[in-house]
Formats: sequence, structure tokens, C-alpha cells
Amino acid sequence: MTIQELYASIDGNYESAKRILAMDKLIQKFIVRLLTDKSFDRLQNANGDPKELFESTHALKGVCANLGLDKLSAMASEISEEYRPGKSRTMSDDEVNARLAAFSEKYKQTIDEIKKFSEQ
Repeated sequence: MTIQELYASIDGNYESAKRILAMDKLIQKFIVRLLTDKSFDRLQNANGDPKELFESTHALKGVCANLGLDKLSAMASEISEEYRPGKSRTMSDDEVNARLAAFSEKYKQTIDEIKKFSEQ
């Protein structure tokens, strides 16, 4: 599988990643590093803590954006904005939980594909 095929399989934006990282070698290096990034673990352990929810999703938003994972970045951004300090909440807990579940599912699918890519 090529890096472009990986991006197609994870619904990523290869061209966006290429604009930021410039070379396939760097894209490959950093997309594989997502496997060891601890931001998702922080999100999973946030237990409803608004500060942890904001910080973990904000970090994931940035990491995903830099890697051209635009849909994941947008999903994380939506959650992080809900918990931005000083901003009033607009979603119910049920709505947030549904978005967190959708993000987690998409993130895990992405990680599974990256693992397959890294093992070839």
C-alpha cells in the first residue's frame, strides 16, 4: 500500500498533508507516529472533565489537521469548541456523547488502517 492509498482508505486529504509536510517520507513518518500519540488516551480517560475534554480534543484537532485528516480534525474541533474555556455550552450531554462516540469510531478505524500500513 502506498501512502496515497493509505490516505484514500482513511478518508484523509493527502494533498493537505503534502502541503504541510512536503515529502512522502515525512508524511509516512508522522502518520505512523499517530499510533503512539497519547491524546486519544487522554480523551478516553477524561471522564467528563471539561478541561481534559477540551485539551485532548484540541490536541487531536491539531495533530489530525497537520496530517491531512480533515474529517477527524473537524470532528475533534466540534467537541473541543464545546468545552473551550469561557465559552457557554450549546450541546446536551447526549449530543456530546454521540459526537465523542462517532469520533472514537472514526479514529479507531483510522488507527487500524495505519497499523496495517506500518506493518507492510
